[in-house]
Amino acid sequence: MSVLPLVFTSGWASGINAYAVVLLLGLFGATGLSDEVPEALQRPDVLIAAGVLFLCEAVADKIPYVDSVWDSVHTVIRPIAGAVVAALLAGQSGSLPELAAGAVGGTTALLSHFVKAGTRMAVNTSPEPFSNIGVSTAEDLAVAGIITFAMFHPVAAASIAAVLLVGGLVILVFLARSIRRFWRRRAQRREERRLAGVREREPAPTDGSEHF
Repeated sequence: MSVLPLVFTSGWASGINAYAVVLLLGLFGATGLSDEVPEALQRPDVLIAAGVLFLCEAVADKIPYVDSVWDSVHTVIRPIAGAVVAALLAGQSGSLPELAAGAVGGTTALLSHFVKAGTRMAVNTSPEPFSNIGVSTAEDLAVAGIITFAMFHPVAAASIAAVLLVGGLVILVFLARSIRRFWRRRAQRREERRLAGVREREPAPTDGSEHF
């Protein structure tokens, strides 16, 4: 059970930024700072891919409404990444069955993803873009900090991740009204675009002079 705290923490972080988790774990293993990281995460191609995707997320995650589209696409990707990383960590140490570790990592990643996505929907109801940049930067720093902390103090890091997860779920309940407002605005924008497209396709009115 010694790997369970690291599995839980990596799952929580994967639900927020899976690419950052893979990149950080891979770098810790490749540089020899940790023996807990499986070799599969240390491969150069994995590190390069994770780095490029992390940069893409770093940009998309700070643009209003684009971040929510990005989150929607990653509703499946983040839990899968959390499950795979957890299974690899468990397989490396041999102290926890890979299937159980994958379930823990995937479930934790899914829950934290819901917290992140729901929070962003609430933030997007604000007209200014600075809140998106601030929240995104805070999330990136939180993931980097807690993964780094987990490498040296896994139990304490898992405790912090658990508090953040529970707190996020509670906050999500209070943000339900803002989230509903987000969906209404999104539906309204789609309807406005649809009507604009209909008006563009309508033939221009003609006068009687064209018949002579």
